[in-house]
Amino acid sequence: MKEAIDLIFPKNLIREPVVYQMCKEVPVVFNIRRAKVTEKVGEIVLELEGSESDLNRAKLWLQTRGIKVDPITHDTFEG
Repeated sequence: MKEAIDLIFPKNLIREPVVYQMCKEVPVVFNIRRAKVTEKVGEIVLELEGSESDLNRAKLWLQTRGIKVDPITHDTFEG
């Protein structure tokens, strides 16, 4: 199963390898579709692939670290 999500990173996490750390703990495959990083904020459009339970675990893992996780609809993602 695949899912696209929009991640908004707080300033204190911009330089951290958060996506790498997530994949070390949760068995999902990621594909960075778009990224925008400034000194104040980081935004990544990430495609995740894995079982439904692992996708949910990955999103929860990100949220517990202070990252805003928003789903992206198929129409928005492909557009």
